[in-house]
Amino acid sequence: MATAHWLLSTLPTQSRDRARLEWQEHQVAMLPLGTLFSAVRIPGRLVADLTACTETAELDAFMGQALNGGPVICDPRHHRYYALVPAGMPKRWQRAADAWRAMDVELLGIGSYLGVPQVDAVECTPARASHWAVPMNSAATLCSRPAVARLIAAGRRSTDPGVEE
Repeated sequence: MATAHWLLSTLPTQSRDRARLEWQEHQVAMLPLGTLFSAVRIPGRLVADLTACTETAELDAFMGQALNGGPVICDPRHHRYYALVPAGMPKRWQRAADAWRAMDVELLGIGSYLGVPQVDAVECTPARASHWAVPMNSAATLCSRPAVARLIAAGRRSTDPGVEE
């Protein structure tokens, strides 16, 4: 309950009931990014290249290990993962963003919205548009930026071994 409350606090008070209704009816609510947290969109193929597997459960488990249990949302329909990170973008990431964009990695912050599944949507099912690949275990616990950057760098090296970071 505390995690859901924290996620909903990204919205103005008058919009929180609408988001609760979205969770109830659609199992996903659109939440604004860039205030409490941001997201890094990572293509599923990058994760699959690192693991040499394609099963969602195995990919989800890998993300949990690679990101030290930080929260990650999976969108299996579009084959994307969203690592939730602290709001704001460090200068170092601003420089890396262009190279990452070429890999279809996108930094999402202020002005972006993310479809966030209910906090108990932790399994991939055909009825769900998205699920928590790695659940948010407690409010405000996010992925570390260095862990996300290491994952992206490893993915980049796996697809282009000649790349230097």
